[in-house]
Amino acid sequence: MSYAKLKRRLEDGAVVILDGATGTELQRRGVDMDPAAWCGVATLENDEILSAIHRDYIAVGAEVITANTFASSRLMLSPAGYGDRVAEINRRAVEAALRARDSAPEGRDVVVAGSLSHMAPITEGSSKTDLSALPSDAEMSEAFHELAGILKDAGAELIILEMMYHPVRARLALEAAQATGLPIWFGLSARRGDDGEVISFYHREELPLSAVTDLLPGAGVDAAGCMHSGADLIAAAQAETRKSFGGALMAYPDSGYFEMPDWRFVDVIDPQRMEGFFLDWLEQGTRIVGACCGLTVEHIKAAVRARDRFLGG
Repeated sequence: MSYAKLKRRLEDGAVVILDGATGTELQRRGVDMDPAAWCGVATLENDEILSAIHRDYIAVGAEVITANTFASSRLMLSPAGYGDRVAEINRRAVEAALRARDSAPEGRDVVVAGSLSHMAPITEGSSKTDLSALPSDAEMSEAFHELAGILKDAGAELIILEMMYHPVRARLALEAAQATGLPIWFGLSARRGDDGEVISFYHREELPLSAVTDLLPGAGVDAAGCMHSGADLIAAAQAETRKSFGGALMAYPDSGYFEMPDWRFVDVIDPQRMEGFFLDWLEQGTRIVGACCGLTVEHIKAAVRARDRFLGG
């Protein structure tokens, strides 16, 4: 499917199935994560496994698959010793997704997205940014523009900005995506504040979600919503997003937790329970559903079942 066709479907109110996790699915399938760069480096020796992961998501109904480029900007790869292979790693990740798309059964149209996050080096054994290794805003901007350009040149049809939670870094990532001219989907991440309210995922201070969603008006974004966040946070985050954004809403929850460099598959939500969440979000107006870190092909099957229940009335 061309992206233009997908966009028309969204404008008509269709439900679109996004894929599931790539990085954590590589780990689940036995691939080692890099101690400094997490999942991006794994593409070099495991791009056929990546293609298999993408094919598995397509087989159960995913209409958009996302290349394994979330953690593959220069910000992550250079400290890990792979600064000279940034283009190669990201190109091969997109090519792995394109191969899966090209092998899809006849009649199955699939869009390939490139992922762009503002992930910076993470303190070992935690999920928090290593402030001692935090690049300058100028370095971040340069890295984001570099990655966005690679994604476009490699054949990505769409850029998904993932885990946007820091207003300045999110703006820099958005500007880089905009510079490519590719369509953009914007995924923010959330957590609960001390008072129980749903706020930005940023852990150094409590920021309202509006600090991030205020970037959306006039940004040319086609879809936006909550990603890389627990299922119990999505509805509140979607409601806040809707205050600033009139386009298609998307939901892309995770389950478990991250301790650099591994995902901890702890208390991962059951696919049947996840199906109930998907159905609730669809009934509340969300039109793009998928599943992120820690979640699997079985959870994408649950998204498809929820879509069918929703459309069946």
